[in-house]
Amino acid sequence: MTGLLVGAVFGAVFVVVNAQSPLNPLTVNVLRVAAVLAAAGVVVMWFATARREGDGERRNMFSRGYLVVVLAEAILLFGGLRVLAALDVPEQANVAWVAFVVGVHFVALAPIWKDWSIAVPGAALSLLGVAGLVLASTSAVTWVPLVSGVLSGVVLLAGSLFAAWRGRQVTSAG
Repeated sequence: MTGLLVGAVFGAVFVVVNAQSPLNPLTVNVLRVAAVLAAAGVVVMWFATARREGDGERRNMFSRGYLVVVLAEAILLFGGLRVLAALDVPEQANVAWVAFVVGVHFVALAPIWKDWSIAVPGAALSLLGVAGLVLASTSAVTWVPLVSGVLSGVVLLAGSLFAAWRGRQVTSAG
């Protein structure tokens, strides 16, 4: 469940950082508070599940395949941001690129971890990233942080909450 913790924290960060104008201040604050509460919920379920699981069998998430994907992700992430800057693409496109790369990272990890459930949020993040990159070249550029940032955060938080809840139920039934 450690991956869920990471997903929830990054989801909350996506929302907190990207909830901004053109949204009204009340909506911004509601989104930020909801994101932090959702992440806190995942943390609470993580601790409850970890306490019940004890020293049970744990799989090695950090295999060679994982390291290759993370290295490729870092290169694509930082290299892509530099390319976007060199092309004078609006700064709002950065969050779209981040969402796209993070989404592809989940899709690439699904077969390595033999966990196809992470491909779903990965595909969603990738699509939200592409949508933001398209929006960045239009007059709707101010909406990129909402589409690629806030919605990506919501996807990560919802996926983390669902999986943590499901894990909690499986652990308590077992």
